[in-house]
Amino acid sequence: MKIAVLLSGGVDSSVALAMLKEQGHDCTAFYLKIWLEDELASLGSCPWEEDLSYAQKVCDLLKVPLKVVNLQKEYWDRVVAYVIAEVRAGRTPNPDMLCNERVKFGAFYDSIDSSFDKVATGHYADVEGSGGIFRLCRVPDPVKDQTYFLAGLSQVQLSRALFPIGRMLKKEVRDLAKMLDLPNKDRKDSQGICFLGKIDYDEFIRRHLGEKEGDLVDVDTGKVVGKHKGFWFYTAGQRHGIPLHAGPWYVMNKDADKNIVYISNKYKKEKVRDRFVVGEVRWIAGSPPSDGLLVKLRHGPNLYACVLTARTDGRFDVVIDGNDQGIAPGQFAVFYDGKYCYGCGVII
Repeated sequence: MKIAVLLSGGVDSSVALAMLKEQGHDCTAFYLKIWLEDELASLGSCPWEEDLSYAQKVCDLLKVPLKVVNLQKEYWDRVVAYVIAEVRAGRTPNPDMLCNERVKFGAFYDSIDSSFDKVATGHYADVEGSGGIFRLCRVPDPVKDQTYFLAGLSQVQLSRALFPIGRMLKKEVRDLAKMLDLPNKDRKDSQGICFLGKIDYDEFIRRHLGEKEGDLVDVDTGKVVGKHKGFWFYTAGQRHGIPLHAGPWYVMNKDADKNIVYISNKYKKEKVRDRFVVGEVRWIAGSPPSDGLLVKLRHGPNLYACVLTARTDGRFDVVIDGNDQGIAPGQFAVFYDGKYCYGCGVII
């Protein structure tokens, strides 16, 4: 097949490219330029030059052409602007999910049109297709599994997606990189939000929303127990950033209109939640399973059994078999059964 491979400079996408080349596919590598130059110049640094250098070295070794695609405007319009608007409204968005849906498998898909049969990445996920229906599959490594970040992909997007390392363990990927003597075989995995690089997230939010002093209110007594510099720096379940006595203190919720952050030092014992509502629900294959439904509230291995009840307005009530301290509006709830990722919704 003719395959476009998204190459980040990291070991995962590099091994994916090497595997496809070894299998005899006609591969072209693409480095997506989404880093925000104005932000980086004023707030910190991004390792994009190092990333691109590693990507080029890998392509030179494998004798694969590398093209740089500038998607900065698309990234700002489709991801960053949404993140800022959500934070300003008091919600907790996930930019990495939006990056996959709207940029890597969105704007980039549009830019190459039908020139390539597949678009491959280094994600730990898998796709199965039969009868024209494509399904997103969980993979053996529950810690590395990245289906949470891909749960917003459509049937059209999944039909062209390819994840060559999806069913491998991280150690196997590293071992293969060393066997192939890839230039980045020992390079550490990247961390943090895709468009920020090494920039502190709070500094990014401060640049766009500023600071505004408000009250920290004990939700149990209604008393003001401290001050904060803007509700947008806090999210439900957060513990850090509240240096008050008689703690630890946890964020319970926020009032965006009044700039109040409600906190509690009894959170673990009394304030955990086992239910919430989701909207904007999208099912990858049209509908969820009839039973055995599971849900993830964030990336990681933790899954809750859950019961989903449809409302007349298109929203769903979700009750989980357990308690969670960090259920926040704006976050994504991603639904599974034992094998497949079924889709996602936004917590209200």
